Amino acid sequence: MDIPGARSVTLVDGASGLAVAGAGERQGVDEHEDAAGTTDVVRAALACPALGSADDDLTEIVVCRTRGFHLLHLVDGDFDGRLFMHVVFDGDTGNLGMARYQLRSALEELTGGNR
Repeated sequence: MDIPGARSVTLVDGASGLAVAGAGERQGVDEHEDAAGTTDVVRAALACPALGSADDDLTEIVVCRTRGFHLLHLVDGDFDGRLFMHVVFDGDTGNLGMARYQLRSALEELTGGNR
């Protein structure tokens, strides 16, 4: 939540579609609805042959709105299933490029990964 413009964050178990943890402002959507809905988006993107190839993994999905944007970042790590982070950003105070960079850095620190 230290990333400028971040309004909410949810860590989601992509295998079950359940929220593992969450923080921030929700504005009418709880973290469990958030997790279920964004899991559908991630699964659809992963299943779409036009968005990937056998030697190039999907790592991030960006959804732009008129008043903000969403980052769905798939997390690498030593755990069962596929976790992803969903962060909602305010369009006035968030910066897409900086948000992507800072989110990747935070996830590398969290997972000890190299991405």
